[in-house]
Amino acid sequence: MNLSRFKKTIWDYYKKHGRHDLPWRKTKDPYNILVSEVMLQQTQVPRVIEKYKSFLKKFPSVQVLANAPLKDVLLEWQGLGYNRRAKYLKQCAEKVVSGYGGKFPKTLKELVALPGIGPATAGDILAFAYNIPVPVIETNIRSVFIHFFHAPSADSVSDKDLLPIIEHTLDMKNPKEWYWALFDYGAFLKQTRNPNTQSKHYVKQPPFKGSNREKRSQILKLILTGAKSEKEIVKALGYESEVVQKNIEQMVKENLIKKEKGKFFV
Repeated sequence: MNLSRFKKTIWDYYKKHGRHDLPWRKTKDPYNILVSEVMLQQTQVPRVIEKYKSFLKKFPSVQVLANAPLKDVLLEWQGLGYNRRAKYLKQCAEKVVSGYGGKFPKTLKELVALPGIGPATAGDILAFAYNIPVPVIETNIRSVFIHFFHAPSADSVSDKDLLPIIEHTLDMKNPKEWYWALFDYGAFLKQTRNPNTQSKHYVKQPPFKGSNREKRSQILKLILTGAKSEKEIVKALGYESEVVQKNIEQMVKENLIKKEKGKFFV
């Protein structure tokens, strides 16, 4: 496809239908942007909006989050799932405070060295907080470039195939809005079909309801709100003891919870 026409299509859609009112698009604070980026991983935008607002109300700065008890952070995170993201977010805040005096670094290398930050999140922080252009590949961007530059019959499209054209079309003067425009067009594409299924890196997200992720979330919530023993948890949830034990062991291994004399706590 002609690159000029491609860019015009993306910009035109963004001007008419862009999600300009998303709260994290109204800030240049790298901490706020990090919070939104971590929340948006594997969670739909409508679910994130209110959680984003309430989380920042409780933890308004990177210093406040760094000093907060993990239990408080996990309690505030309830409803978003993937609780390890909350732990990594807190660890990242601690590192920014202890290693950078509370100021986020401005290089890709330094950002990806922080807990829980991968290349895509680091690139988004650079673009949205500092307007620094760095090539980014994530699910919506992947969908856009597969849709426009690969046939519908193509499969196993690698990110290596997409990266050169992502770099070539990157708006060097305004990467922030260019990425917002790509995100919004990618979200639009998924309303009709999902070009991302043609990606070599595509992994279908299983339903949350009835999954082990749901069980794990319920177990953690009980521990956060007072359940101390495996017996209490089994009785409250009605799950088999083996299911509860396996999930608890994994959460202990991840340092989400602690075990002492058969009791669990955060």
